[in-house]
Amino acid sequence: MKPSTAGWLFAAPALAVIAMFFALPVLAALALSLTDFDIYALADGGNLRFVGLGNYLGLMQNPLFWQALGNTFYFVLVGVPLSIALSLGAALLLHSRLGVFKPFFRTAYFAPVVTTVVAVAVVWRYLFHTRYGLVNWALAGIGIEPVDWLGDPDWAMPTIILFAVWKNFGYNMIIFLAGLQAIPEDLYEAARIDGASRWRQFLHVTLPMLGPVMLMVAILTLSGYFQLFAEPYVMTQGGPLQSTVSVLYLMYEEGFKWWNLGNASAVAFTLFVIMATITFGLLWIARRKGAE
Repeated sequence: MKPSTAGWLFAAPALAVIAMFFALPVLAALALSLTDFDIYALADGGNLRFVGLGNYLGLMQNPLFWQALGNTFYFVLVGVPLSIALSLGAALLLHSRLGVFKPFFRTAYFAPVVTTVVAVAVVWRYLFHTRYGLVNWALAGIGIEPVDWLGDPDWAMPTIILFAVWKNFGYNMIIFLAGLQAIPEDLYEAARIDGASRWRQFLHVTLPMLGPVMLMVAILTLSGYFQLFAEPYVMTQGGPLQSTVSVLYLMYEEGFKWWNLGNASAVAFTLFVIMATITFGLLWIARRKGAE
């Protein structure tokens, strides 16, 4: 038996599981996105009709979809850089020789990652309550008027971004910390001998050596932030004035509130195409810079 054949045989059980629980559902959802599958089709399959790209064309004409897409991009464009910067800063502090109690802070920073999103979102909703929240209580102590954090369209999404960054930055911090520990100390020593300041060492040694790690963190964070759902679902229910409706939240409402499963599948695949395009774009840019 050829080695390649033996390898495929050993991988066959895992590939069968992937095909059954991933590939088949994806193909089924793609097929649903080309139909008008709704609650009437659930009751009687004869009501199911093939509409082709009708669901996708309907999305392009739906103002709520464009608002949800804009909200999602707002969340991603602000939250991803903020999360990466905070993660890298925390990793640099923990990697520094001057740091103390590193195991404690490493655990404390990572703790939000392993907590349940829904449970922590409920706590944050009370923290940012207009009348009883600790945040407004602290602001009142320094003479600032209470802010309707989750009831004001201008503040609702920034509050959700703050929560998401706090919840997820510890995961990226661990990845950055591993990347920092893999950088040879000889590079920093050579830079110090050449008279480079700490800032120049960071710019010309740390960041270039962290390039592959930064790319992986950016892709992981982008894919996670594009799937914004639990935070607005628990904290704002998409309000106020639909300012926190995300693409995934719109998909949930179309599929499980209005039972328009064809439309919901179209939303899901539109989001998939957007995420895939951005991911491949990042990889293409990284390859070009690597080639240069």
